[in-house]
Amino acid sequence: MSGIKLSICIPTYNREAYLRNALTYCRNDYKFSFSFEIVICDNASTDGTQQVVEEFIGHGLPIRYCKREVNAGANANVTSALRLGRGEYLIYLADDDILIADAVADTVRYLDDNQEVTCAHAPWFLYDEVAKNDITKFYNVEEDRKFALGSFTEVFQYIFERHIFPEIAIYRASALRSAWIPRDICFYPFPFLAHFLDQGAIAFLQRPFYRSIANSAIVRDRPQEGTNDVMTSWDRYRGGLEYFLYTGVKRGAVNLTPETRLRYEEMCKIFTLNRMAVAFRFWAARKNFIKAYELYTRVMWGGMLDHPEIRPFREGLPLMVAIQTLVSEVNSAIGINTLLLAGFTEIAALENLMRELGLSEKVKVTKELSDSPLESTAVFVSVERDREYFVALGYLPNLVFHEHDLARHIIM
Repeated sequence: MSGIKLSICIPTYNREAYLRNALTYCRNDYKFSFSFEIVICDNASTDGTQQVVEEFIGHGLPIRYCKREVNAGANANVTSALRLGRGEYLIYLADDDILIADAVADTVRYLDDNQEVTCAHAPWFLYDEVAKNDITKFYNVEEDRKFALGSFTEVFQYIFERHIFPEIAIYRASALRSAWIPRDICFYPFPFLAHFLDQGAIAFLQRPFYRSIANSAIVRDRPQEGTNDVMTSWDRYRGGLEYFLYTGVKRGAVNLTPETRLRYEEMCKIFTLNRMAVAFRFWAARKNFIKAYELYTRVMWGGMLDHPEIRPFREGLPLMVAIQTLVSEVNSAIGINTLLLAGFTEIAALENLMRELGLSEKVKVTKELSDSPLESTAVFVSVERDREYFVALGYLPNLVFHEHDLARHIIM
């Protein structure tokens, strides 16, 4: 035995400023009564990451630093960080996030007192580091809840009802050894939960012990991998749920009949559609209304006809999709550097909207016929019969648009 109670496992790559910030929190706030270590796995950084680590080792932080010679990818680095921990318990910490030290200590005590529990999950906060306050909490746990070894049916019902993503946990190292993490087809937290439930009890605790920084004091509006997952991974979410259920069936813990299969299928569908509706909101907020509309069709087909995530965007969606379709077609056509707006009296507002929706700065917007050669100009006409007039002049027929061409397939 190493004598180490907790390993804090941090994968990193070329993020010295974030890592310095994270380690500053470690130095200032992580005062535990038990022994702990910080395992940093560096994926062959070329910046000053190593110097930052050495600086904090000099401050007395119990860091073990492991650096690759060649970048092996994010997934391998996360796995490495967890596998190299020597502690009785292990927790993943992103290099730009924060642990709530006293809540971590409470969770460790819970695991000490409940030796049959293989992992303890908890909701987590989205945190505004600039304002220094919590923005929101991911899912709710009304009271601490422990589920016995193999209770797949009860756990599935629990995570379905609360729309839980079991991403944040402290793991018992003895159970982690035989767990592995599917990543590409099945969203890993659900399979990982299945592996731990297959070995012992699991717990969902009420008190959060993790803060995910949404608004960083280091760099504002930085991209976040979790946001990308929300916007694209709904089918992987479903895959993770199906993996969890499959494991339960094969272990004899889930009674699979034609009737129960239909019920579980419906639950997986509802869970996935809710995630797709959230992804719709994210795409709409990013002003990618074409992708939002694609998701809209799937959510509507799934039967969620008035989903609250979609409702605020619904009235304006057709216009936004139509204009963005025009923008996309003009941007995509090789050699087109002018967009002629024919029959529109005031083009400034329309141009501003098109620029907002992504019209290339290389494309000039005009209402004058003589500004550019015909072969390098797309046309948007306000009156449908004018389309044939511009085609007759020699403009490319598939680049002369009327609103009907752009909107006829946007069916609300």
